Amino acid sequence: MSFGLSRGRPLDVARGVVGVTAEELGPLPDAILTDPSAGWQDPSAWFADPSRPLEIEIGSGKGGFLLKQAALEPAANFLGIERAAEFYAYTADRVRRRGLSNVRVLRADATEFLRWRCPGGIVRVIHLYFSDPWPKKRHHKKRVVQDAFLADAHRVLEPGGELRIVTDHDDYWAWMEEHFARWTSALGWELVAEATERRSDEATKGKKDPATSRDRKEAVPSNPTSRDRKGADPVRVSATAPTETARPLPAGRGSYSGTSSGPFQRLPFEATGSADAGELVGTNFERKYRRKGRPFHACVLKKTR
Repeated sequence: MSFGLSRGRPLDVARGVVGVTAEELGPLPDAILTDPSAGWQDPSAWFADPSRPLEIEIGSGKGGFLLKQAALEPAANFLGIERAAEFYAYTADRVRRRGLSNVRVLRADATEFLRWRCPGGIVRVIHLYFSDPWPKKRHHKKRVVQDAFLADAHRVLEPGGELRIVTDHDDYWAWMEEHFARWTSALGWELVAEATERRSDEATKGKKDPATSRDRKEAVPSNPTSRDRKGADPVRVSATAPTETARPLPAGRGSYSGTSSGPFQRLPFEATGSADAGELVGTNFERKYRRKGRPFHACVLKKTR
């Protein structure tokens, strides 16, 4: 399926300058079979100035937020991760034309990238805006916000780092609220420990290399169709997502808390610099549905330690 974003003109992802290449990421090493951290590497090395703080946007779409915020914060590096080939190419081409040296764009499954490729304590902010709500119950396991994702987000964030979330979907927000309650309570530390143990178990069970195994889901097709090849870099960061187990919610939790006994402290969301008056993020998606009167939900999860 094509969204016609290019409008007939070729899209240049500026491989190695804007678009992150498979060569830059490198293959997952054989050592990952015994050490789940063996494939981790600091993506800051992909930028002109690796010393700048790093922010990651999950699901960059057409790049609206990424381009605006990166231009406002030239002293920070921004990594946009987009799974869909056409949107990846469109965003990378926009970044190239703007000449933003503090933005790189990676085509991959962002949740798998955080888990198998990203070392701990290196990211200042993770932006997750309007991710797919996967409304059908049988598809809920595909939602980005899961306990496994929150464990990885907590690991890769620096102390005091933030996970910033906005959605327009009521049911997905209710799902998120249940997860936030766990992760802002003492139960969250149990989930952190379980996630660490699960990564080790998956590595030591002798599973095949997630970069090549057919037993694992691939974030990027190994042989993409001609449509997918357009401007796409086949960067693989794949692995099997863990199955989530329902947990009881802590009692007596408020919507927001000035303190937290868990891995995250929940805070109100403040509009980004890219947003205009009355907006949260300032993307075309938000503006479209704001005009239709759709409500929005947002919050910040701040890493406590």
